[in-house]
Amino acid sequence: MTSKTLVVVGHGMVGHRLAADLRSRDREGVWRVVVLAEEVRPAYDRVALTSYLEGRSAAELSLVDEAFLADPLVDLRLGTPAAALDRAAREVVTADGTRVAYDALVLATGSRPFVPPVPGRELPGCFVYRTIEDLDAIRAAAQGRAGRPAVVIGGGLLGLEAANALRALGLRTHVVEMAPRLMAVQLDAGGGEVLADLVSDLGVTVHCGAVTEAIEPGPDGRAGGLRLAGGSVVETDLVVFSAGVRPRDDLAEPSGLERGERGGFLVDDRCRTSDERIWAIGECAAVDGRCYGLVAPGYRMAEAVVDQLLGVADTAFPGADMSTKLKLLGVDVASFGDAHAATPGAVEYVRARRDEGVYAKLVLAPDGSTLLGGVLAGDARAYPLLHSLLGRALPGPADQLLAGVE
Repeated sequence: MTSKTLVVVGHGMVGHRLAADLRSRDREGVWRVVVLAEEVRPAYDRVALTSYLEGRSAAELSLVDEAFLADPLVDLRLGTPAAALDRAAREVVTADGTRVAYDALVLATGSRPFVPPVPGRELPGCFVYRTIEDLDAIRAAAQGRAGRPAVVIGGGLLGLEAANALRALGLRTHVVEMAPRLMAVQLDAGGGEVLADLVSDLGVTVHCGAVTEAIEPGPDGRAGGLRLAGGSVVETDLVVFSAGVRPRDDLAEPSGLERGERGGFLVDDRCRTSDERIWAIGECAAVDGRCYGLVAPGYRMAEAVVDQLLGVADTAFPGADMSTKLKLLGVDVASFGDAHAATPGAVEYVRARRDEGVYAKLVLAPDGSTLLGGVLAGDARAYPLLHSLLGRALPGPADQLLAGVE
């Protein structure tokens, strides 16, 4: 049998999941897979990246086993970024000019760190927090600086991960967040306040509602301080930008592929672009216009595309539950369903013990009987039960469901 060629652009977590799943399920060898990886190392667990600074090795973070590397129907090309798509010829042009022909193409280019256009952002001492190489650079800059101040710009999930990493390196860490609270996407005001209290108790200084105006150079020409709106300055010579990500869709416009309104390759619910031979999955995909910044939805997209490639089913991406339960700097937080009570007429039931570092909110339907969502901070033990009850009638009074939150 003559194999068809699938080219996968990108070898992050989602790109690797697609390639590995296709090869494990393609018993008859219908597809030969060429993976064009921008990074010089195979796919690794980016979700657990902070653990690299806590002692785990790059090899321990790797997602790629020897069987995949030895597979004769897998051609993994490291350090080979795609530069252009030639849709008429059905070829991907790499940065060195090599042309790689495809019968099907999956774009899994992921996202890039968002660096706000702050004057001084390119000074030595400024970093992003995305790859193992980024962490190597941060660790090198932190050597011999125990107890010195470091700043993370961004107080969302990624920012708090970065803050935890800097704290683990022995640095006196500040978090600067433009929004009025930490984790503004997931948490409401009450949850954000409790999280800020708990994070502050761990020695991290939190600046919410703070706009960075500039990174000022020190006498040595490196970053020397962070100037905030209002004139206050946080002295530091190590700044980490971790203020979110943007989909990497640079290949779209030159090749005539549509982009979502907020970026990303525009795809339908089957992750297919306007070109029937090209799909996009993961953080770079705007499914019906929406990008998903978590890895779990990316994995579901990969599974749907593999089904289509193998002709098993015309599987659609079913959407994603964006509920999250995390431990950030050792603090439990959870957000699920309609956490911000956006449903018209929704009722909010809150139990808070801010002095004890505990906050819980349930969002109920207008009749008070159906659970629509919620927020937990400081104690997330009730999350599994509450998440299982989403969209269902409550089995008892709301206060009983939160009986363990004291």
